[in-house]
Order: sequence, then structure tokens, then C-alpha cells
Amino acid sequence: PTPLGSVAPQFLQCCSLRPVHTMGNLIDVLRSDGKKPAPHVFLDFERAQPTAEEAPVHEEVKAILDQSHQILEDLDDYKGAGDFIRNAISQPGNEEIQTQTWQAVCPLVSKLQRFHQFSLSLDGVLHKLLQALCTDDPMTSLHNKQALAKQFAEILHFVLKFDELKMSNPAIQNDFSYYRRTLSRMKMANGGSDSIAVVTDEEANRMSLFYAYPTPMLKSVSDSTANFVKENRAIPVENTTDTLSVMAAVCREMIENPEYSSRFEKPDTVLFCQRVMVGAIILYDLVHSVGAFSKKNPSIDIKASIRALKMHDNPHVENLLNALRYTTKHLNDEDTPKAVKQMLQ
Repeated sequence: PTPLGSVAPQFLQCCSLRPVHTMGNLIDVLRSDGKKPAPHVFLDFERAQPTAEEAPVHEEVKAILDQSHQILEDLDDYKGAGDFIRNAISQPGNEEIQTQTWQAVCPLVSKLQRFHQFSLSLDGVLHKLLQALCTDDPMTSLHNKQALAKQFAEILHFVLKFDELKMSNPAIQNDFSYYRRTLSRMKMANGGSDSIAVVTDEEANRMSLFYAYPTPMLKSVSDSTANFVKENRAIPVENTTDTLSVMAAVCREMIENPEYSSRFEKPDTVLFCQRVMVGAIILYDLVHSVGAFSKKNPSIDIKASIRALKMHDNPHVENLLNALRYTTKHLNDEDTPKAVKQMLQ
């Protein structure tokens, strides 16, 4: 792939991914500290529209992403069956309470099943997005396929938002654990029949593994990205990592620079950029051989990225910092500067 520091000037002639300065290359030479500055571009997350070339993949991804808003709403509204379960546990001989609790839990398990199935659908379209964005030179792809880049950003935003909500709701695992324990007892009492099961045993096992992770959606997308790299040996891994690092850098620049952030029409677009930046850094760290934090790797300015998370009175800064602390692979490596580790303590 073309080195990120030597992108042709004509690349700057675009619509949604717009240069703020018309002179020079998209990526400047390395600064004295070895870190690459962010691209001087504005990626229009609010208005980018698909070209004819993007349309087939865009429509397929859109069909999945259109469901994401309802998924987040349903997760945010998830109240759980805690009161029912406590009553059932404290009065095991009361059949009426046991029945009421089972009837309260089953619809919740169906909802959890839908969340899990959505993660599988997301996995499928993510591979198609990465194929479209990473097959050719990443900078050229971001230029020519800006609507797909926007959809990739929307997936990262959804993932971080879903996991924030999941981590703050212990009822999810409590409900599902109760369901599985109760189902096991009921099957034994009914001669092993699973006619009362909401989900099959095989799917229940997969759901248990999914919800066991503090950040299940991020784990799913991270695994999917790693599998994409392994399964597509013809695509240089640098194409994937460069796509992720540029996405993170562009988001950071739009957060830091008031000339860019002032262009946003929606008040929550800055937070959108902050979540996308964190998601791109995490995926980069998992795919790149030395990761996002190493002093040997100038592709991502971690210190500046952490500072950008704390700008604009971000109400979710701690959740996003925790994502960097606990879901990355290389943070605790020896090559990670002490100053970076201290910023994330």
C-alpha cells in the first residue's frame, strides 16, 4: 500500500472527506517526537452519501444498521426480572410464584437472544465493509467510499454504546443464569423434554459465552476483525491497520480542532467521534503486531487521543477510558511508555 506519508495531492479533491488546507500532502512528515499528525481532513459523518460503486454493500449494511437503534433502545429499557427471581428463590415451594417468574423471564431471554443474533448479523456485514475498505490502498478507499467509512464508524459507535449499557446492567446475566438453572430443573421433571425452552441448548451455550464478557459486542467485532485478517491473506494486514489508524486520527483531529467540530450540526456528533476513535484504536491494537501503544509505532498518538476523550465535557469519558484500559491487548507491554500507562491508571 501507498505509505500514509506520501498520498498524492489529488486525493484531496473529494466531497465529504474534505481538506481544510489545500496545500501539501494529506499526511505530513513525522513530527520530531515520531508521531504522525492527524490528517487535515473532515470526514462528514452526518451527510456522507453512497456512490453507485458503494451502493450494493451500503444497502446490505444499512439493512442491519437500521436495527441498531432499536437494539440500543431495548437494551437501555431492559429492567430485568430481579424482583421475581428473588421471590422465587426465597419461596421455592410456591408454584404460583415459580410460574410467574418463569413467565417474566422468558420474554427477557427472547430479547437477549435477539441481541446476540444481531451481533452475528453485524459480524457478516463487517467482513464486507472491511473487504470494501481494505482491499485497495486505504487512503484511496476512504476517498472513494466515504459512505462505507461512515457505516464502519457507525458500527464502532454502536459497539461501544451497547457495551456501556450492558456493563451497567447486571440483570442481564442474572436473568439468563436463572433461566438456564430453571430450565434444567424443568427438563429433568419432564423427562428431558425441551419443549418449554425459549432457545436451543446450542444457542444458549453461545449466548452464555457472549454475555460472559463485560464487553460482548466489542469482543464479537474484535474477533471478526481478527478473523478477517486471517482469512484474507491476499490483503496486506497493513491495509487493515492503516484504515483503522487513519480513522482514529481523523476522529481525533475533528474532536480537537474547533474549526472542524464547529461544523457539526448535531450536538452528539463529537461524542460519536470519541467513541469511534476508541473503537478504531482497540481494533488496531488487536490486529497490529506491536499494537497501538508501543513507542516503536508512530501510527497512533495515544496521549493526544486520551486528551481528546476528555474534551467537550464528555459525560462518557470514564467508560471510554475503561475500554482502552481493559479491552486492549498491548497496553501493559514493556514497549508502552510509562506516561501512557499513567494516563490510563
